[in-house]
Amino acid sequence: MNIKFSRRRFLATGAGALGTMAMPYLSRAADRPMVTHGVQSGDVTVDGGVVWARADRPAQMLVEVATTESFRDARALPPIAALPESDFTAKMLIENLPASQDIFYRVRFRDLSHSAIEGEPVVGRFRTAPADRRDVSFVWGGDVAGQGWGINPDDDGMFTFSAMRKHRPDFFLHSGDTIYADGPIQSEVKLADGKIWKNVTIPEKAKVAETLDEYRAAHKYNLTDENLRAFNAEVPIFVQWDDHEVTNNWSLSKELPAAYKERDVALLAARAGRAFHEMYPMRESIVEPGRVYRQIPYGPHLDVFVLDERSYRGPNGANLDTAYGPASYFLGPDQIAWLKRGLLNSRATWKVIASDMPLSLVVSDTPKGGSEAVAQGDGPVRGRELEIADMLRFIKMAPISNTVWLTADVHYAAAHYYDPNKAQFQEFEPFWEFVSGPLHAGTFGPNALDNTFGPEVRFVKAPGKDSQNLPPSAGMQFFGHVKIDGASGQMTVTLRDRADVALWSTTLDPKQA
Repeated sequence: MNIKFSRRRFLATGAGALGTMAMPYLSRAADRPMVTHGVQSGDVTVDGGVVWARADRPAQMLVEVATTESFRDARALPPIAALPESDFTAKMLIENLPASQDIFYRVRFRDLSHSAIEGEPVVGRFRTAPADRRDVSFVWGGDVAGQGWGINPDDDGMFTFSAMRKHRPDFFLHSGDTIYADGPIQSEVKLADGKIWKNVTIPEKAKVAETLDEYRAAHKYNLTDENLRAFNAEVPIFVQWDDHEVTNNWSLSKELPAAYKERDVALLAARAGRAFHEMYPMRESIVEPGRVYRQIPYGPHLDVFVLDERSYRGPNGANLDTAYGPASYFLGPDQIAWLKRGLLNSRATWKVIASDMPLSLVVSDTPKGGSEAVAQGDGPVRGRELEIADMLRFIKMAPISNTVWLTADVHYAAAHYYDPNKAQFQEFEPFWEFVSGPLHAGTFGPNALDNTFGPEVRFVKAPGKDSQNLPPSAGMQFFGHVKIDGASGQMTVTLRDRADVALWSTTLDPKQA
């Protein structure tokens, strides 16, 4: 097996300054550096992927990779640094792996001041994408540790991750709201029936996140859950962000509530963005450091286009503009151009557009009454819908076949079929949008539906207006599961709850290009 380590793309600040750092003295050999929050892999393609871990001190991350679980053919890769500047996180891009292959990796840390002292290894695995037309399976969802619903051992913690893990998916598409930086976690929450929900707590989650360390702590809090760590060790993540990684409904016009001492939204977003990139095994852009949107090819049947509908949007406002301009930006011109190029050049059977917000569900930015998502209510194309109309028209005219939109954000499960014959704007081919989540947060919905692009609700599972913010223990936690048949190319989409009950399913036949 020919495995190459890439020094081009890893997050470990100041690797050249190791000799000048003051290192802590270790009094005994038993005091060994530890992997603190498990291991993760991500952005896996046909020939590589990213491996992530965090140490408990300044250290070198040592990675071995193999194609056998026994590590009989293990290759040791050059070490990289995990330093205080990155909160002791490090991630390594491993390249030149064989296609469609189970890859086992073993991570340990070596103390920087005592090179002979190495910690215990932690093992993970992932499977590279296929070069041939084999079956592909993945899960998706969003919304973790929101509305004060944290890790409750009495409710088996973040149990949805255990349900998803049983399917042995090739990867997990995390559709955003990976944390709730604006949502404190209290030790106890009284439920409607008088029972008490008991959270595991940490000091940093007692308030809204404002400092870089508080944003980091919110991500680390989730990684203390055993279900999530076990899932991460076996299932690669394709991650995107939405608003709660920074603060609720953030845009540059955000008026922060009184809980925030730091009033600069741009500064909060910068700190949150740094923590986000430190804490996940993402491939990093050389052209635009900190960029979230990217294309992840996963074999002949699938390309995943991960969008960022937060960083380039205009201010949340009335969303009623009739001409396209900065006020109506949602993806922004550069990302729109990138998405068009990617879709046009894709040769994959299916083009999954990973959107962190739904297209036609009305999401208001209260208390201002502005629009938080794309839709602003029934009627012709206006505001942010101008970008979506332009994209849908392009997909039809190109033509580009077999696009599917996957999303989360609204904390319930739904399937929407978009029919131009029932739309105000009709210059597009029919397509599907599937909504899943929350994975571990309050359950809400359903939201009002905007008729601009002609969506039909084919399925919905939501608590109803009289039962909002249901806890995870109510069982209404949802994830989506996608299977692509290697022989036929058919895509089967199933919406499931945390008990792994299949709530609804459909099979889509691919159109020939």
